[in-house]
Amino acid sequence: MNIRPETEKDKTAIQEINQSAFETFAEAKLVDMLREQCNPIISLIAEEDRKVVGHIMFSPVSLSGSSDLKIMGLAPMAVLPKYQRKGIGSALIQVGLDGCKKLGFGAVVVLGHTNYYPGFGFIPATRFGINCEYDVPEEAFMVMELQPSYLTEAKGKVKYHSAFNNV
Repeated sequence: MNIRPETEKDKTAIQEINQSAFETFAEAKLVDMLREQCNPIISLIAEEDRKVVGHIMFSPVSLSGSSDLKIMGLAPMAVLPKYQRKGIGSALIQVGLDGCKKLGFGAVVVLGHTNYYPGFGFIPATRFGINCEYDVPEEAFMVMELQPSYLTEAKGKVKYHSAFNNV
């Protein structure tokens, strides 16, 4: 497996992966909008035998009352159904988290499966007094500090890029 930043030639494959994994066009449209409107983003693909089989994107989020903090949001992540449960998503997450850290981000938030993301070190964001702008179960909105004690003084509501409002 090879993980690398997406290139222009990967866009169609990324759309197909997101449509296949989510059975809707919403996430594929979200990826396109974030690519156009957000900076910086981390957008990585996973290849198996030169075929693009997975994709992950990270984009900046803001935290009310703590605008000086650099936080990324992990979303979306998708792997072609045929290639799921083979460690591809895990590898994408690890490489993406490393990329966020290299760009100087101190934390990453994710709205996701409560049995999956804690394996990477994500914990419920409410432990830091951090909530999601969307009405979601508390345990499903998680955060991971990339820098020790980065969120010690943080409290507030995470706001995603406006492109997420169209999903």
